[in-house]
Amino acid sequence: MAADTPSSPPYLPYGRQAIDEDDIAAVTAVLRGDWLTQGPTVTRFEQAFAQAVGARHAVACANGTAALHLACMALDLQPGDAVVVPAVTFLATANAAHYCGAEVAFADVDPETGLMRRADAEAAIARAQAAGWRVRALAPVHFAGQAADLDALGDLAEASGLAIIEDACHAVGSRRASRAGATGDGETVAIGACDRSAMACFSFHPVKTIAAGEGGMVTTNDDALARSLRRDVSHGMVRDPGSFQDRKAAFGATGAANPWYYEMPAPGYNYRLTDIHAALGLSQLGKLHRFARRRAEMVARYDERLAPLAHLIRHAGRSGGEPAWHLYVVLIDFMALGRDRAAVMADLKAQGVGSQVHYIPVHHQPYYRERYGSLDLPGADGWYQACLSLPLFPAMTDGDVDRVVAALEHLVKA
Repeated sequence: MAADTPSSPPYLPYGRQAIDEDDIAAVTAVLRGDWLTQGPTVTRFEQAFAQAVGARHAVACANGTAALHLACMALDLQPGDAVVVPAVTFLATANAAHYCGAEVAFADVDPETGLMRRADAEAAIARAQAAGWRVRALAPVHFAGQAADLDALGDLAEASGLAIIEDACHAVGSRRASRAGATGDGETVAIGACDRSAMACFSFHPVKTIAAGEGGMVTTNDDALARSLRRDVSHGMVRDPGSFQDRKAAFGATGAANPWYYEMPAPGYNYRLTDIHAALGLSQLGKLHRFARRRAEMVARYDERLAPLAHLIRHAGRSGGEPAWHLYVVLIDFMALGRDRAAVMADLKAQGVGSQVHYIPVHHQPYYRERYGSLDLPGADGWYQACLSLPLFPAMTDGDVDRVVAALEHLVKA
């Protein structure tokens, strides 16, 4: 009989969901119930999420892109307005503003962290004003789970009369270092508490800290913004009798509102989250601290194991606070390594290790390059030239981290 051949270790993608039996049971319960969408599970998810981050309101929606678009709509962005967006982000941060007809003022970032700084935002504001745009908002991105400096950006926004929309799609569960909170310097504040912003937008895509399959959330402490978000998430419909404009059609002979009646003051979108997705998100929310803790443990192990390779491969810079790490990004000197990024990614894949690039700076995309011309953003370009995201997800073992590092060591030795 032929000897058994040893099996190869499982392939490690850069990210993936962690689904347990209780998550499956939560979804199954909804499937066996009366409400697959527009039901009570969505409301419970919103309430639990608002409580988790310390916000007054949380409005669930279909995905992170929908969350960003809803936030831009809530600010009533118009043609001629502009939003400052860091160049290192996913397409959605810029596109959401553009969906409303607004222009995008791309800002540079710190080449070590990928985060937009106050000086970067100021330069983008000046460029936008020179173009004749009305700058209305800043959209800082909490990249890889690390928080942008909301105190510095908040001071700038207040001085300039701007709103802040936090793109927190990478930062479910993260806490930022607060310059001066109620308990003094050194306090941390949950991302999503909106203490220095108008709104914060989240994603529950499977590679994020918690998964809902697809799903998003917007948090805010502003009652009027919350009403706008809830209206626009469902076609722009309103059912509040106090806001009805056609009083004759809205109310019956008794003076009570007709039970079927609704109005649409302005068009919205069908950006609703289903109860199926909300059930998974709600179940996962209960594990948020465990997931974040495990990710932090793996980041610490990566940092320690990669330290001897720092002359060629080093971890991205740190911004402080308590990040719930979404990505583990290394910065690689590909020229000194003697291999380009495509070759490094191919070699890692051959060793069972996935990787990804986060992100191609959005100002290089053909649409925006044609619209705004070539922009000189050296920090964003420096980040892009060096960045590579390595596997990071809760189901990984310490041995998996060691295997990724060993694959990088093999490349260095080769």
